[in-house]
Amino acid sequence: MRQDILSRFRDPDLCRGLIERIASRLSRPFRFMEVCGTHTVAIFQSGLRSIFPQGLEHVTGPGCPVCVTHAREVAACIDLALEPRVILATFGDMLRVPDARGRSLKTAKAQGADVRVCYAPLEALDMARRNPEREVVFLGIGFETTAPAVAATLKQARSSGLGNLSLLSCHKRVPPALHHLLRDARVEIDGFLLPGHVSTVIGARPYGFLAEEFGTPAVIAGFEPLDILQSLDLLLEQRACSEPRVAIQYARAVSEEGNRKAQHVLEEVFEAQDGLWRGLGLIPESALALNPSFAEFDALRRFAMEWPEAEEPSGCRCGRVLQGLERPRDCALFGSACTPSSPVGPCMVSSEGSCAAAFHYG
Repeated sequence: MRQDILSRFRDPDLCRGLIERIASRLSRPFRFMEVCGTHTVAIFQSGLRSIFPQGLEHVTGPGCPVCVTHAREVAACIDLALEPRVILATFGDMLRVPDARGRSLKTAKAQGADVRVCYAPLEALDMARRNPEREVVFLGIGFETTAPAVAATLKQARSSGLGNLSLLSCHKRVPPALHHLLRDARVEIDGFLLPGHVSTVIGARPYGFLAEEFGTPAVIAGFEPLDILQSLDLLLEQRACSEPRVAIQYARAVSEEGNRKAQHVLEEVFEAQDGLWRGLGLIPESALALNPSFAEFDALRRFAMEWPEAEEPSGCRCGRVLQGLERPRDCALFGSACTPSSPVGPCMVSSEGSCAAAFHYG
């Protein structure tokens, strides 16, 4: 049944009709940015880029959670993994992200660090229960999509009386990053495809500034080819009418108000703080840090650490790619010194990274 439903969103005739309508709306060049790693892969993998009409330009933005993790955060992850008695629990994509010295969680593991891949934060909770003599640190990566599950895990750890679980929070908030992008005169964007997964949690309202402050059209989009083409058509319709707004194409999953239960648990455990983003630097209120009532779970506090100084890997252009200032193939390392099997930067590591998508499908 699900496959039958999805096939409607991949119908070639419907897609062709939308391509023709999009072409008819292009009175001038239109440059749009997606800010979701799943959209990045969907656009490359489906071949949509090859059939976009002339004048429709696509650039990728800071939508890959692994990619936007700052070099200082990567260095802190590796330092924590090398701490005696620590079990570091992480999602798999973070294992191969290198720092400027060529270190990674994978090389730390080869040196004897206990680094374990997990698929949900509750697995870290189970590790802590099974290893009471060890300190389990969960590496919190992702946007508002994954943070509620992490928050719920910490609440469960507290109710269970677990004292050997902590969190290194590298969680980010999407709306402040978009605000930061649009304030940069170098970034020329005519419209945004907004992330579907994030928006299921936060809803549409937090993006209102895009239209109100910057006059930039935006559409919350689904992930199938028809979703993406419908969303682009909506962006161009807004431009034609000179009525920028935040539209919801992905209405089967996203509402104006979002998921209030998920928002509540986020507000209970986290608070917004200034955060570091790869390529974008320090962005006000763009990070999710543990609020004072959950401070005992803060790994930096528990291990008396600060974010270490760290530089970007030499020659890596991920930071500029994440701002839409360059394309993956503009990097001199792309496909030669930097490949998915031997990555220099995180955009080639992550399955949602724009460089990896361009390498595999571009």
